Amino acid sequence: MVDEALSAGAVARRLGVAVTTLRTWHQRYGLGPSEHIPGHHRRYTPTDLARLEIMRRLTAEGVSPAEAARWARQAPDPTPNGASATARIHPTGRDGGGTIPVGRAAPAARGLARAAMRLDAAAISETIAHALGTGGVVATWDGLLRPVLAGIGERHAATAGLIEVEHLVSRCVSEALAAASRAKVPTGPARILLSCADEEQHTLPLEALAAALAEAGVSYRMLGARVPVAALVEAVNRTGPAAVVLWSHTRATADPAQLSALLAAPRRPLLVLAAGPGWQADTLPAGVVRPVELAEAVSLCAAVRDSLDQSRRD
Repeated sequence: MVDEALSAGAVARRLGVAVTTLRTWHQRYGLGPSEHIPGHHRRYTPTDLARLEIMRRLTAEGVSPAEAARWARQAPDPTPNGASATARIHPTGRDGGGTIPVGRAAPAARGLARAAMRLDAAAISETIAHALGTGGVVATWDGLLRPVLAGIGERHAATAGLIEVEHLVSRCVSEALAAASRAKVPTGPARILLSCADEEQHTLPLEALAAALAEAGVSYRMLGARVPVAALVEAVNRTGPAAVVLWSHTRATADPAQLSALLAAPRRPLLVLAAGPGWQADTLPAGVVRPVELAEAVSLCAAVRDSLDQSRRD
């Protein structure tokens, strides 16, 4: 539990609820911010946050809001060692149905994970939109989205569950990244071609790259999921991109022959990037670059675009 007083937006992200939900709990049940500084908005204290955690947890488990609020108002202050009254009501510290592990990610990621477990699309979308608006695409992907998506994958691998959670979160993430891409449409010709490998269906990391490129002012074309190698080579020959990013999430879709086909294309791109954990460094053809992070992929694409534009000006 933190010691500082928090704004409504910060509390909403920590709890994984929408700000409108906090307002409702304040107006209907009196669970509002208690710290007041003249001339400023009221802010939530650690005690306020602890009671709201109880409210959130109980309502998520089916308790009526009025009954949950009664329990929350009766809760004592947070304990000295930082554990809130929520832990005494639910000693395991788990939501009904378990939690999504996010490691040492920021509080916003834990809030997003809670919202995901509740299938709360409004809170999920609000959290992502706030992060994109304040931190940008790369920071949002690395600090918020990737930890939660990885945690969902980890839980699914262990339990074969959370398919509904993965689908809802993926849709919300995709919509948010698409909105971010539309908000900053780059000018100039599309020098970068983005594609998934043949039979590869995981597109979210590629959508994150597209949004990050748009944010950086780099134009691109997105082919999307499951692009056969013949179709990819045809697209390269028709558009002449400076760089091609080929995404593979698993080894099953990471056939190096696809990269070799790009290198042998009549209008071979200046740069071929093998992106994603499916690719193994020791199997890549000579001349292919394997970026490790989203920021690295953005920098490489921007650099090759700039190099091509400069050579054409000269």
